[in-house]
Amino acid sequence: MTQILAALATHTLALIVYPGLLATVVFGGVAEVAWTRITTGGWTWPDLPRRRPTPVLATVLLCSSLAAVQMAAPFNPVPSEERSVVVAAVVLAFTAWAELALTVELVAEPRLLLVVQVCWLLAVLGPAVQPESLRPQVLGNVLVPALLPLKVASGALYVLCLPALLRLWPFAPPGDRRSQRRLDAARVLCWFPYCGLFTTLFFPPSTDDLLGLARFFGITVVVGIALIGAGVLMQRRGAAVARRLYMRAIAPYALLVLVVVIATSFAMR
Repeated sequence: MTQILAALATHTLALIVYPGLLATVVFGGVAEVAWTRITTGGWTWPDLPRRRPTPVLATVLLCSSLAAVQMAAPFNPVPSEERSVVVAAVVLAFTAWAELALTVELVAEPRLLLVVQVCWLLAVLGPAVQPESLRPQVLGNVLVPALLPLKVASGALYVLCLPALLRLWPFAPPGDRRSQRRLDAARVLCWFPYCGLFTTLFFPPSTDDLLGLARFFGITVVVGIALIGAGVLMQRRGAAVARRLYMRAIAPYALLVLVVVIATSFAMR
């Protein structure tokens, strides 16, 4: 009974405080402030939601916290053997699907977004084929030279998909055209899981000390900065360029990554 209570307390701490909800809100809030500052040219904070949390937001909150717990973040209270990249991938994918199912009229380019979602899942799960492990910290620690091309290709695909998944692309859905920007609370909750999962999967795990903590968050912040830069560039180039990029480049590149996954799997047998 004592062990059960201790495990319950540990998982609750991870979900609510770190690396779960609290860390997710703090990181996402800072990222959203930076995104708003750069895209609007001022420090004006978006309008806060005046209604109680919607079912979509509640779903995103739960899924993002659960995904954050799966990361190989330093001092993560959840034991490494209890984390799974599949759990992280499924719950993050479900956030986009929930938005499409419950608020499809407020989601720009829903079909294209689902294509990007599939490409992102390939980037997440592709490197797990050969190591035959679903533990995120194991995948990040795989440094076999033969797997390096696969990890680089998958990492690039992962980053290319994120501007769309975080809705940084220049598509404004018909129901969300406002003179004053509203706070995208769902995106606030997604910054840390998406960026932190990239750090977990494509970099060796950080040690459980202050240096390791600084390294993990340093890489994650760099990923967030790169995404903001990519989003700003897409905003300036316009919706037509962004649509062509995702329709004519991302999907073919994902097929190339799939070929690399299959070739790597056969080559390392």
